Order: sequence, then structure tokens, then C-alpha cells
Amino acid sequence: MGETVARNKKAFHDYEILEKFEAGISLQGSEVKALRASRVNIKDSFVKIIKNEAFLMNAHVSYFETTNAHFKPDERRPRKLLLHKKQINKLLEKVMREGSTIVPLSIYFNHKNLAKVQIALAKGKNLHDKRQTLKKKEADRAARAAMKNY
Repeated sequence: MGETVARNKKAFHDYEILEKFEAGISLQGSEVKALRASRVNIKDSFVKIIKNEAFLMNAHVSYFETTNAHFKPDERRPRKLLLHKKQINKLLEKVMREGSTIVPLSIYFNHKNLAKVQIALAKGKNLHDKRQTLKKKEADRAARAAMKNY
């Protein structure tokens, strides 16, 4: 992975990550400029498969000031994700059969300077799982602090 533009921390809290995928994303010119300026929010976004094509829904890419006002794109429009047909079929099968969800984890520019989205097949956590994760994270943090002070 190259330069990370946006992370979805909420996904790690709300979901158990099962499998990760890398997908290209279809953007307009002004949206690429907004991504480079880190003006994107993927906290409440999700991936939906419509007619064997994957779309990033509800991702907010802010309007960039230098863009012409007449060509202003919709900030929350569905953006097509570029995946292989086999990957889309695999994701669709898991979602239909196991009731999993597809969530974006991060948006970044790879070494070829192309915008990529890391998506994951995820299963929703229950409240006690979330609490257990927080306890584990807190214990790890305390252990690291103790090692640092030692």
C-alpha cells in the first residue's frame, strides 16, 4: 500500500474482518483532486453488488474548490469498484449464503499512483464481542506502556 488517504476505523470496531480485497475505483477528475487533499469520509459507507458490478455507496468525497461549479459531482454518488468477475461472484456468494457484509477499510494511492479501495468481507459483532475487543485493546496498550517504562 502507498499513501493512505482515508481509513474506516468504525469498520474494525463494528465488524469482524474475514477477508480483504483490493479494488480500483472509478472517479471523476475533481474527485481525484479531493482524494489527494484527503477530503473523503468512508465511515458510514458500504459496498453493494448491483447486476454483477460492485459499487461503493454512501462514501462522501467533498467538493474541491478549484473545480468548475457547473461540473460539480454529487458528493455521495455511488462509485463503481473495479474488481474481477470471479472476485465479485465470490463476494456475492458469501453475502447471500452467510449474511456477511462488504465494508471499505481504507482508500489509498498505490505505487502506480492509482486510487484503490481496500474492501473486506465482514461479519457484524455483537455487543459483548465489541466489549471484549475493547478490553483486549486496553490490555495490550497497558502491556506496551509497562514494557516502555521498564
